[in-house]
Amino acid sequence: MTEGFDGRKRETLRRFAAVGAAAPFVGTASADDGTDENETREAIRGYVPTTPGAHFSKLRDDLRLGTGEAQYHLRKLEEAGAIESVKDADYRRFFPAGRFDATDKRALGYLRRETPRGMVLALLRDPDATGADLANALGVSRPTISAAAADLEAAGLLDRTDGYALTEPERLLTLVVRYADSFDAEAVAFADEAASLVAYDP
Repeated sequence: MTEGFDGRKRETLRRFAAVGAAAPFVGTASADDGTDENETREAIRGYVPTTPGAHFSKLRDDLRLGTGEAQYHLRKLEEAGAIESVKDADYRRFFPAGRFDATDKRALGYLRRETPRGMVLALLRDPDATGADLANALGVSRPTISAAAADLEAAGLLDRTDGYALTEPERLLTLVVRYADSFDAEAVAFADEAASLVAYDP
């Protein structure tokens, strides 16, 4: 059982390490590190830019790392200036250093939450959607929509003055399309149809 898990972990690390090795980051793993440490650190360097805004537990679980192991390598990479993190409510989210501004980071943090992401996708598809429409589309209660809407408003991503209106639709659309594979199947399907949502008027 342990041998099988270790094999899957090594395969996962190697896949992301290949991305990390090609990433134009500063702060590469030290030559003094052992092979396993190099591979783990390169895997994190590959994972973070493809899954920006992932919180600690997701990163740890996706890369099949132990808690202490993940904490150690994340700290080393932050110290080296390769990645950065921000506190988001109960989560600490990780980003490649210098890649995103504060609004991008907030937006990615909410896109990594199921209900807010579903609301954003629904509002990008139909800017006139009501709270009831959103609740029906997501299969959640109206109070759940209201609570998520309040959070999105506080983050500066939603205006509730007259219904629900995204304040940064172009930014959100770009982030969803660019990182769709790191969200879920619904985001991937949305990205596939996104061309029809973008008006081109040369």
